[in-house]
Amino acid sequence: MIYESYAPEETKKIGQIIGKNAKPGDIYCLIGDLGVGKTVFSKGLAEGLGIEEAITSPTFTIVNEYMGRLPFYHFDVYRLGDCSELEEIGYEEYFFGDGVCLIEWANLIDELIPKEALWIGIEKDLEQGINYRKITVQRKESHESIRN
Repeated sequence: MIYESYAPEETKKIGQIIGKNAKPGDIYCLIGDLGVGKTVFSKGLAEGLGIEEAITSPTFTIVNEYMGRLPFYHFDVYRLGDCSELEEIGYEEYFFGDGVCLIEWANLIDELIPKEALWIGIEKDLEQGINYRKITVQRKESHESIRN
């Protein structure tokens, strides 16, 4: 599925819709260049899960945990040295638990991602406008087009 956004508020709204429809055990793999709106999307997803506290990027902590209608585990794996760092924090309990995981830069840990995960790619297209974003949501087996 492809969504188009022409403003940060629209990107956030798309995240809210996905969050409202999230189920226990869902894993969302969020990829895109720096500055495309991953944090804005993440805040929307959290709002869709009923989380009222401020959402911050877990760039230096690897994972932030929040409670809403479902537990929300927000990962940022950009600064990981290797996958063993995720093993040290017990990533499997998060990935295979009853919460919802959102993993920024998931392409860096592709080998750990379950096949049922949804991949969400956010891309800019300056010809469409400075705030335009193309948001592609698809299953792992077909995510190659947005992963690289």
